[in-house]
Amino acid sequence: MTAPDTSHNPHEDPAQESPADTPAQAPAPQAGAAQAPPPEYPPVPAPAGKPQRSVRTEALIAVLLLAGSALLGVLAGFLWHWLAPKVPLYADSSAVYLKDPEGEQAIGADGTFAIIGGCAGLLAGAVAYWLSRRRQGGVTVALGLVAGGLLGGYIAMKLGTALGPGGNVIATAKSVPTGSTFYGPLKLTAKGVLLTWPAAAMVVLIGLTALFTPKPQAPPVVWQTPAQDRPDTP
Repeated sequence: MTAPDTSHNPHEDPAQESPADTPAQAPAPQAGAAQAPPPEYPPVPAPAGKPQRSVRTEALIAVLLLAGSALLGVLAGFLWHWLAPKVPLYADSSAVYLKDPEGEQAIGADGTFAIIGGCAGLLAGAVAYWLSRRRQGGVTVALGLVAGGLLGGYIAMKLGTALGPGGNVIATAKSVPTGSTFYGPLKLTAKGVLLTWPAAAMVVLIGLTALFTPKPQAPPVVWQTPAQDRPDTP
C-alpha cells in the first residue's frame, strides 16, 4: 500500500483557497447609478417652539373676543354719550328749529363715535394677537375679532342713543317753555362708521402678526440622494 503524498508543492500558493471557502463580496457600485437610502435613519424632529393649531382653542379665543368686545361696547356707549356734541334746538308754537343752523354737531357726533370705535379696535386687535401669538392666529380668531367689532359698535350706538335725549322731538319741545333751548336725540347719521372698530382691529392683528411672528423654517435634511456623477467638461 502506498502512503498519500503530503509533501508541499512549491508551485501552490498557500493563501489561495477554493471558491467555496471565499466569502461572497457585494459588487462595487457603478458610476452614475443612484444609491439607495440607508436602511435606518433617525426621524426628523418637529421644530421647537411652534405649538400645533387647535380648532377648539381658536374657537375659544374667538368667543372670548366676542364677549370682550360686547363689554367694551358698553363702555364705548357711555363715552360716546358723554363726549359727543349735542344738537341744540328751540321751538315756538308752530315748529321746531335748529338753534345753530350752520353747526356741525351731527358730524361731530359721528366723528366722536369713529374715534372711540377706532381706539376700541386697536385694543381688541392687540388682545387678539396676544391670545393667539403662539399659534400664529387663524381664520377663526379673525372672524371672532370682526364679529366682535361689529357687535361692540352696535351696542355702543344703541346705548349712546338710549342714554341721550329722547327721540320724540315734538314731545320734548312741548315739555319745555316756548323758545327755550333743548337738545335733539343723539344718533349716528353715517352708519359706515360702524366699520371703524373691526377695520382697526384687523389692521392691528395683521400688522403685529407680520412684525413679530417668527417665519417658519425648513426642517433639517436627514438624508438626500447624492447627485449623479457628471463628466468634467473641459
